Amino acid sequence: MLVVAITSFGYLHGPQPDARACYDLRHQFRDPHLRPELRYLTAQDAPVRETVMATDGVLALVHAIAATVDAYLAGGRHRSATVADALAAVLSGDTETAAAYRVADLADRYKARGLAVDVHHRDLDKDVVHR
Repeated sequence: MLVVAITSFGYLHGPQPDARACYDLRHQFRDPHLRPELRYLTAQDAPVRETVMATDGVLALVHAIAATVDAYLAGGRHRSATVADALAAVLSGDTETAAAYRVADLADRYKARGLAVDVHHRDLDKDVVHR
């Protein structure tokens, strides 16, 4: 199973996290902080959520970011599937399978955690794409 990690952060609280993709919203959209009635609320409060989502361009940005994630996840039957299987072996603590991917030592660290991992290879059985 592929996992997408989403981290929101404020630049005033520290540097941006290391990420494959980062979207800086500071200059494109009006800051709800400028409205006194929203200043001490958070994104989990309905008035902030409604204000932000009603801002021109925000909904389109959500759609664009989702499309970007789709592009990253669009894999075939080689790299993404191999990495997914290796990661599944690691996270499930399956050291025997992980050994085939040369990550048994890493899988051993997860063995006691008892994580259930579900991997889905969407395109593994599709025809080879000729380029």
